[in-house]
Amino acid sequence: MCEQRNLNRMSKPLTYVLITAARNEQALIDATIRSVLGQTIKPLRWIIVSDGSTDQTDALVTKYAYEHDWIELMRRPEHRDRQFAAKAHCVNAAYERLRCLEFDLIGNIDADITFDSDFFECLLGKFTMIENLGIAGTPYYEPQSHAADGNSIHTFSDLNHVSGQCQLFRRRCFEEIGGYAPIKGGAIDWVAVRTARMKGWKTQSFIEKVFVHHRKMGTAERGVLQARFHYGRKAYYVGGHPLWELLKGGFEMRQKPWIIGGLFFILGYLWAWVTRMPRPVSRELIAFHRAEQMARLHGIYLRILGLRAE
Repeated sequence: MCEQRNLNRMSKPLTYVLITAARNEQALIDATIRSVLGQTIKPLRWIIVSDGSTDQTDALVTKYAYEHDWIELMRRPEHRDRQFAAKAHCVNAAYERLRCLEFDLIGNIDADITFDSDFFECLLGKFTMIENLGIAGTPYYEPQSHAADGNSIHTFSDLNHVSGQCQLFRRRCFEEIGGYAPIKGGAIDWVAVRTARMKGWKTQSFIEKVFVHHRKMGTAERGVLQARFHYGRKAYYVGGHPLWELLKGGFEMRQKPWIIGGLFFILGYLWAWVTRMPRPVSRELIAFHRAEQMARLHGIYLRILGLRAE
Protein backbone atom coordinates (compact mmCIF):
# COMPACT_ATOMS: atom_id res chain seq x y z
CA MET A 1 0.00 0.00 0.00
CA CYS A 2 1.32 3.44 -0.88
CA GLU A 3 2.36 5.71 1.94
CA GLN A 4 0.18 8.79 2.38
CA ARG A 5 1.53 11.65 0.28
CA ASN A 6 2.52 14.90 1.90
CA LEU A 7 -0.20 17.37 0.94
CA ASN A 8 1.72 20.45 2.03
CA ARG A 9 4.07 20.73 -0.95
CA MET A 10 3.24 24.16 -2.33
CA SER A 11 6.56 25.56 -1.06
CA LYS A 12 8.57 22.86 -2.83
CA PRO A 13 9.29 22.64 -6.59
CA LEU A 14 6.64 20.61 -8.34
CA THR A 15 7.68 17.23 -9.71
CA TYR A 16 6.25 15.33 -12.66
CA VAL A 17 6.24 11.99 -14.43
CA LEU A 18 5.53 11.24 -18.08
CA ILE A 19 3.75 8.46 -19.95
CA THR A 20 3.86 7.84 -23.70
CA ALA A 21 1.86 5.25 -25.62
CA ALA A 22 3.77 4.31 -28.78
CA ARG A 23 2.91 1.92 -31.60
CA ASN A 24 5.38 1.60 -34.49
CA GLU A 25 6.87 5.08 -33.97
CA GLN A 26 10.48 4.39 -35.00
CA ALA A 27 10.45 7.27 -37.46
CA LEU A 28 9.44 9.94 -34.93
CA ILE A 29 10.00 8.81 -31.34
CA ASP A 30 13.75 9.50 -31.33
CA ALA A 31 13.11 13.24 -31.70
CA THR A 32 10.51 13.12 -28.92
CA ILE A 33 12.94 11.39 -26.56
CA ARG A 34 15.66 13.92 -27.34
CA SER A 35 13.21 16.74 -26.59
CA VAL A 36 12.50 15.29 -23.14
CA LEU A 37 16.21 14.68 -22.48
CA GLY A 38 16.85 18.34 -23.24
CA GLN A 39 14.36 19.69 -20.70
CA THR A 40 15.63 22.15 -18.09
CA ILE A 41 13.51 20.26 -15.53
CA LYS A 42 13.38 16.56 -16.30
CA PRO A 43 10.66 14.13 -15.18
CA LEU A 44 11.21 11.84 -12.21
CA ARG A 45 10.18 8.89 -14.39
CA TRP A 46 9.07 8.37 -17.97
CA ILE A 47 7.32 5.17 -18.96
CA ILE A 48 7.09 4.58 -22.70
CA VAL A 49 4.49 1.92 -23.41
CA SER A 50 5.10 0.00 -26.62
CA ASP A 51 1.62 -1.02 -27.70
CA GLY A 52 2.52 -4.13 -29.67
CA SER A 53 5.09 -2.37 -31.86
CA THR A 54 6.53 -4.49 -34.67
CA ASP A 55 9.21 -2.07 -35.89
CA GLN A 56 12.33 -0.75 -34.12
CA THR A 57 10.45 1.34 -31.54
CA ASP A 58 11.34 -1.01 -28.68
CA ALA A 59 15.01 -1.09 -29.63
CA LEU A 60 15.22 2.71 -29.71
CA VAL A 61 13.53 3.08 -26.33
CA THR A 62 15.66 0.30 -24.80
CA LYS A 63 18.83 2.13 -25.89
CA TYR A 64 17.77 5.31 -24.14
CA ALA A 65 16.49 3.43 -21.08
CA TYR A 66 19.93 1.81 -20.71
CA GLU A 67 21.54 5.26 -20.69
CA HIS A 68 18.96 6.97 -18.42
CA ASP A 69 17.54 5.05 -15.46
CA TRP A 70 14.43 7.26 -15.25
CA ILE A 71 13.25 6.06 -18.70
CA GLU A 72 11.43 2.72 -18.77
CA LEU A 73 10.04 0.58 -21.59
CA MET A 74 6.76 -1.17 -20.86
CA ARG A 75 5.70 -3.72 -23.46
CA ARG A 76 2.10 -4.65 -24.29
CA PRO A 77 1.05 -7.57 -26.54
CA GLU A 78 1.05 -7.21 -30.31
CA HIS A 79 -2.30 -6.58 -32.00
CA ARG A 80 -3.42 -5.64 -35.50
CA ASP A 81 -5.85 -2.81 -35.00
CA ARG A 82 -5.09 0.74 -33.92
CA GLN A 83 -7.71 2.02 -31.48
CA PHE A 84 -7.89 5.10 -29.31
CA ALA A 85 -9.01 2.89 -26.44
CA ALA A 86 -5.60 1.20 -26.64
CA LYS A 87 -3.93 4.51 -25.76
CA ALA A 88 -6.15 4.84 -22.69
CA HIS A 89 -5.27 1.30 -21.61
CA CYS A 90 -1.56 2.02 -22.09
CA VAL A 91 -1.62 5.24 -20.07
CA ASN A 92 -3.74 3.80 -17.28
CA ALA A 93 -1.56 0.67 -17.04
CA ALA A 94 1.60 2.77 -16.80
CA TYR A 95 0.00 4.95 -14.15
CA GLU A 96 -0.61 1.92 -11.98
CA ARG A 97 3.14 1.28 -12.09
CA LEU A 98 3.81 4.88 -11.05
CA ARG A 99 1.14 5.16 -8.38
CA CYS A 100 3.39 4.58 -5.37
CA LEU A 101 5.91 7.25 -6.38
CA GLU A 102 5.86 10.75 -4.91
CA PHE A 103 5.04 13.31 -7.62
CA ASP A 104 2.70 16.24 -8.21
CA LEU A 105 1.91 16.11 -11.92
CA ILE A 106 1.50 13.44 -14.57
CA GLY A 107 1.93 14.10 -18.27
CA ASN A 108 0.72 12.19 -21.29
CA ILE A 109 2.74 12.97 -24.42
CA ASP A 110 2.51 11.36 -27.84
CA ALA A 111 5.55 9.82 -29.55
CA ASP A 112 5.47 12.23 -32.49
CA ILE A 113 5.92 15.66 -30.87
CA THR A 114 8.85 17.94 -30.05
CA PHE A 115 9.18 21.10 -27.94
CA ASP A 116 11.63 23.67 -26.56
CA SER A 117 13.97 22.87 -23.67
CA ASP A 118 11.98 24.93 -21.13
CA PHE A 119 8.58 23.59 -22.22
CA PHE A 120 7.80 21.66 -19.05
CA GLU A 121 9.45 24.26 -16.82
CA CYS A 122 6.93 26.77 -18.17
CA LEU A 123 3.97 24.48 -17.49
CA LEU A 124 5.21 23.60 -14.01
CA GLY A 125 5.21 27.31 -13.27
CA LYS A 126 1.56 27.58 -14.28
CA PHE A 127 0.58 24.81 -11.86
CA THR A 128 2.52 26.55 -9.10
CA MET A 129 0.72 29.85 -9.70
CA ILE A 130 -2.81 28.50 -10.33
CA GLU A 131 -3.95 26.33 -7.44
CA ASN A 132 -7.04 24.85 -9.13
CA LEU A 133 -5.32 24.20 -12.47
CA GLY A 134 -6.13 20.58 -13.23
CA ILE A 135 -4.92 20.10 -16.83
CA ALA A 136 -2.50 22.26 -18.79
CA GLY A 137 -0.92 22.25 -22.22
CA THR A 138 -0.11 24.53 -25.13
CA PRO A 139 -1.20 25.12 -28.73
CA TYR A 140 0.66 23.21 -31.43
CA TYR A 141 1.40 23.42 -35.11
CA GLU A 142 1.97 20.86 -37.83
CA PRO A 143 4.84 21.54 -40.27
CA GLN A 144 2.80 20.00 -43.10
CA SER A 145 0.08 22.64 -42.69
CA HIS A 146 2.52 25.55 -43.26
CA ALA A 147 0.86 27.29 -40.30
CA ALA A 148 3.88 27.73 -38.09
CA ASP A 149 2.40 30.48 -35.96
CA GLY A 150 1.35 28.38 -32.97
CA ASN A 151 0.02 31.45 -31.19
CA SER A 152 -2.53 32.13 -33.92
CA ILE A 153 -5.87 31.15 -32.34
CA HIS A 154 -8.91 31.39 -34.61
CA THR A 155 -12.43 32.19 -33.44
CA PHE A 156 -13.48 28.59 -32.92
CA SER A 157 -10.33 27.70 -30.95
CA ASP A 158 -10.88 27.05 -27.27
CA LEU A 159 -8.00 27.78 -24.92
CA ASN A 160 -9.89 25.93 -22.20
CA HIS A 161 -9.23 22.72 -24.13
CA VAL A 162 -5.88 20.95 -23.91
CA SER A 163 -4.80 18.98 -26.98
CA GLY A 164 -4.47 15.25 -26.40
CA GLN A 165 -0.98 15.00 -27.89
CA CYS A 166 0.40 16.68 -24.75
CA GLN A 167 -1.61 16.97 -21.54
CA LEU A 168 -0.15 17.65 -18.11
CA PHE A 169 -2.45 16.78 -15.20
CA ARG A 170 -2.35 17.66 -11.56
CA ARG A 171 -2.18 14.23 -9.94
CA ARG A 172 -5.26 14.79 -7.79
CA CYS A 173 -7.25 15.82 -10.89
CA PHE A 174 -6.12 12.75 -12.87
CA GLU A 175 -7.19 10.44 -10.07
CA GLU A 176 -10.48 12.27 -9.53
CA ILE A 177 -11.56 11.86 -13.16
CA GLY A 178 -10.47 8.21 -13.15
CA GLY A 179 -7.69 8.58 -15.72
CA TYR A 180 -8.52 8.13 -19.39
CA ALA A 181 -11.81 6.52 -20.44
CA PRO A 182 -11.09 3.67 -22.92
CA ILE A 183 -13.33 4.87 -25.78
CA LYS A 184 -12.72 2.89 -28.96
CA GLY A 185 -13.64 5.68 -31.37
CA GLY A 186 -11.50 8.37 -29.79
CA ALA A 187 -12.04 11.61 -27.80
CA ILE A 188 -10.33 10.23 -24.69
CA ASP A 189 -8.46 13.52 -24.25
CA TRP A 190 -11.65 15.50 -24.81
CA VAL A 191 -13.54 13.48 -22.20
CA ALA A 192 -10.71 13.94 -19.69
CA VAL A 193 -10.67 17.72 -20.12
CA ARG A 194 -14.45 18.19 -20.05
CA THR A 195 -14.84 15.87 -17.07
CA ALA A 196 -12.18 17.81 -15.17
CA ARG A 197 -13.98 21.11 -15.84
CA MET A 198 -17.32 19.60 -14.90
CA LYS A 199 -15.76 18.64 -11.56
CA GLY A 200 -14.59 22.20 -10.96
CA TRP A 201 -10.99 22.08 -12.20
CA LYS A 202 -9.49 24.76 -14.44
CA THR A 203 -8.09 23.52 -17.76
CA GLN A 204 -6.07 25.71 -20.09
CA SER A 205 -3.72 25.84 -23.05
CA PHE A 206 -1.07 28.51 -22.48
CA ILE A 207 0.05 30.38 -25.58
CA GLU A 208 3.51 31.28 -24.24
CA LYS A 209 4.76 27.97 -25.63
CA VAL A 210 3.92 25.63 -28.51
CA PHE A 211 4.86 22.10 -29.43
CA VAL A 212 5.32 20.62 -32.88
CA HIS A 213 3.13 17.71 -33.95
CA HIS A 214 5.01 15.89 -36.67
CA ARG A 215 2.14 13.71 -37.90
CA LYS A 216 -0.89 15.50 -39.26
CA MET A 217 -3.69 15.08 -36.74
CA GLY A 218 -6.00 12.13 -37.36
CA THR A 219 -4.11 10.78 -40.36
CA ALA A 220 -2.14 7.90 -38.83
CA GLU A 221 -4.20 5.34 -40.74
CA ARG A 222 -6.57 7.47 -42.84
CA GLY A 223 -6.46 10.27 -45.38
CA VAL A 224 -7.23 13.93 -44.69
CA LEU A 225 -10.87 13.78 -45.86
CA GLN A 226 -11.49 10.55 -43.97
CA ALA A 227 -10.05 12.24 -40.90
CA ARG A 228 -12.44 15.21 -41.30
CA PHE A 229 -15.39 12.83 -41.67
CA HIS A 230 -14.23 10.97 -38.56
CA TYR A 231 -14.00 14.19 -36.53
CA GLY A 232 -17.51 15.10 -37.64
CA ARG A 233 -18.77 11.75 -36.37
CA LYS A 234 -16.84 12.25 -33.15
CA ALA A 235 -18.38 15.71 -32.69
CA TYR A 236 -21.77 14.01 -32.72
CA TYR A 237 -21.00 11.13 -30.40
CA VAL A 238 -19.51 13.37 -27.72
CA GLY A 239 -22.75 15.36 -27.84
CA GLY A 240 -21.79 18.53 -29.71
CA HIS A 241 -24.64 20.99 -30.23
CA PRO A 242 -25.89 20.84 -33.88
CA LEU A 243 -25.71 24.62 -34.37
CA TRP A 244 -22.14 24.83 -33.10
CA GLU A 245 -20.91 21.89 -35.16
CA LEU A 246 -22.51 23.13 -38.39
CA LEU A 247 -20.95 26.56 -37.90
CA LYS A 248 -17.62 24.90 -37.13
CA GLY A 249 -17.84 22.90 -40.36
CA GLY A 250 -18.58 26.10 -42.26
CA PHE A 251 -15.57 27.76 -40.67
CA GLU A 252 -13.32 24.83 -41.62
CA MET A 253 -14.29 25.31 -45.28
CA ARG A 254 -11.89 28.27 -45.21
CA GLN A 255 -8.94 25.94 -44.58
CA LYS A 256 -7.22 23.37 -46.77
CA PRO A 257 -8.62 21.33 -48.37
CA TRP A 258 -10.80 24.28 -49.30
CA ILE A 259 -14.58 23.82 -48.94
CA ILE A 260 -14.51 20.04 -49.11
CA GLY A 261 -12.71 19.58 -45.77
CA GLY A 262 -15.42 21.41 -43.84
CA LEU A 263 -18.08 19.67 -45.91
CA PHE A 264 -16.74 16.25 -44.92
CA PHE A 265 -16.79 17.33 -41.26
CA ILE A 266 -20.48 18.28 -41.58
CA LEU A 267 -21.27 15.07 -43.47
CA GLY A 268 -19.64 13.04 -40.71
CA TYR A 269 -21.77 14.77 -38.09
CA LEU A 270 -24.97 14.34 -40.11
CA TRP A 271 -24.18 10.67 -40.86
CA ALA A 272 -23.75 9.97 -37.14
CA TRP A 273 -26.99 11.83 -36.40
CA VAL A 274 -29.02 9.97 -39.06
CA THR A 275 -27.69 6.57 -37.97
CA ARG A 276 -28.09 7.47 -34.28
CA MET A 277 -24.51 6.56 -33.53
CA PRO A 278 -24.20 5.45 -29.87
CA ARG A 279 -22.69 8.06 -27.57
CA PRO A 280 -20.07 6.82 -25.09
CA VAL A 281 -20.37 9.80 -22.73
CA SER A 282 -22.90 10.56 -20.01
CA ARG A 283 -25.93 12.81 -20.45
CA GLU A 284 -24.49 15.01 -17.72
CA LEU A 285 -21.27 15.56 -19.69
CA ILE A 286 -23.20 16.21 -22.93
CA ALA A 287 -25.33 18.86 -21.21
CA PHE A 288 -22.23 20.49 -19.74
CA HIS A 289 -20.50 20.46 -23.13
CA ARG A 290 -23.46 22.00 -24.97
CA ALA A 291 -23.87 24.70 -22.34
CA GLU A 292 -20.22 25.67 -22.81
CA GLN A 293 -20.60 25.73 -26.60
CA MET A 294 -23.65 27.98 -26.45
CA ALA A 295 -21.95 30.31 -23.99
CA ARG A 296 -18.98 30.61 -26.36
CA LEU A 297 -21.27 31.16 -29.35
CA HIS A 298 -23.06 33.91 -27.45
CA GLY A 299 -19.70 35.51 -26.70
CA ILE A 300 -18.68 35.34 -30.37
CA TYR A 301 -22.01 36.95 -31.35
CA LEU A 302 -21.46 39.81 -28.89
CA ARG A 303 -17.93 40.38 -30.19
CA ILE A 304 -19.22 40.52 -33.76
CA LEU A 305 -21.71 43.17 -32.68
CA GLY A 306 -18.95 45.05 -30.90
CA LEU A 307 -20.71 44.75 -27.55
CA ARG A 308 -17.85 42.98 -25.77
CA ALA A 309 -14.14 43.50 -25.85
CA GLU A 310 -11.87 40.75 -27.15
